[in-house]
Amino acid sequence: MTTNISFSDFDCYKVAPVSFSSPCACPSRPSFCKPFPRPRSSLEFNRLRFVLHGQKGLLRISKSSSLARRHIVAVAHAEPDRIDGKEPEEEVEGGQQLSFQEDPISEQQHKKSQLKKRIVFGLGIGITGGIIVMAGGWVFTVAVAACIFVGAREYFELVRSRGITAGMTPPPRYVSRICSVICALMPILCLYFGQLDVTTTFSAFILAITLLLQRGSPRFSQLSSAIFGLFYVGYLPCFWVKLRCGLAVPAINTEIGARWPFLLGGQAHWTVGLVATLISMSSIIAADTYAFLGGKAFGKTPLTNISPKKTWEGTVMGLGGCIATSVILSKILCWPSSMISAIAFGFLNFLGSVFGDLTESMIKRDAGVKDSGSLIPGHGGLLDRVDSYIFSGALAYSFIKAFMPLYGV
Repeated sequence: MTTNISFSDFDCYKVAPVSFSSPCACPSRPSFCKPFPRPRSSLEFNRLRFVLHGQKGLLRISKSSSLARRHIVAVAHAEPDRIDGKEPEEEVEGGQQLSFQEDPISEQQHKKSQLKKRIVFGLGIGITGGIIVMAGGWVFTVAVAACIFVGAREYFELVRSRGITAGMTPPPRYVSRICSVICALMPILCLYFGQLDVTTTFSAFILAITLLLQRGSPRFSQLSSAIFGLFYVGYLPCFWVKLRCGLAVPAINTEIGARWPFLLGGQAHWTVGLVATLISMSSIIAADTYAFLGGKAFGKTPLTNISPKKTWEGTVMGLGGCIATSVILSKILCWPSSMISAIAFGFLNFLGSVFGDLTESMIKRDAGVKDSGSLIPGHGGLLDRVDSYIFSGALAYSFIKAFMPLYGV
């Protein structure tokens, strides 16, 4: 039988045997059954079909009904205390009294919708991020601080999840909020003072005091999870501020800088920090994209149990895409001028991307959740989107400061 009622309408009605005299065959128990909604047109009435078999009624909702995502086959029968006192035989097609089956077509449409959202929001995030990186200075720093605050909140929600709290005691909520605020202030202090060592040490000391002076019995697991959160979502992302804003030496070999408008900063705007940040972030995007496409097309060998969907084939494709992007951009931006340096820079970005992704996957697996949040449609939480960048900034900055003897070489 087919009907135009919605799934919520169907769910609120008692499925009961029917007769030609009344839509409810249980007059002695009127509170347990309600009539179906009256068809709004003769067309809808014609699409409504009751199949009667003796005293048992079979209610069908066909695949062409307005229930796009569910097909329902139900057998209506009277209650055990029905008037004739006999137990009805349940007549079921398919072996179940009430079956719900996912529509493959609707499932494909849902996947396409999610992919469309992922692409649209991904492009929006990429364009916005590019503008922020080009602006630099306080604009870039405040944007990093905002991302750190949201990421810290998501991290502590994961720590407080049922999967992780089963084996440890999470820090109190007020400690989580204090740590999130401290993490958000760290990039601002990094830009102002130009260093992180004093800020990080002082922040860890404040967290330790706060936990030790709490009511009740402090736990080591509370301290360890809070300090790791301070390091993971606070200290490490600050290296992007040091990379973008701290390396202020002009990239004199960059041809784009020579033609850059004076109103937008002129050639002095194109610093080593800007060029290195653009290459690093672009390489990470390429690594994620090629790894995803390579895994979809050729993935057969699992990479690790932490993230079952990641494969060695996709990882190799991601490595190739990351290094290729780094080399191509180094030729366009004329930094670094050495091919070996460009390859090494791309390789380090890839390592930071992969292990940042796996670290967050490990946390989510222990927490028993798929996504860290639902902030970005099609992507999940903010940590799901930026996990590849957490370690990469520190590796890129350390590579330039420790292994490259001169800026622009």
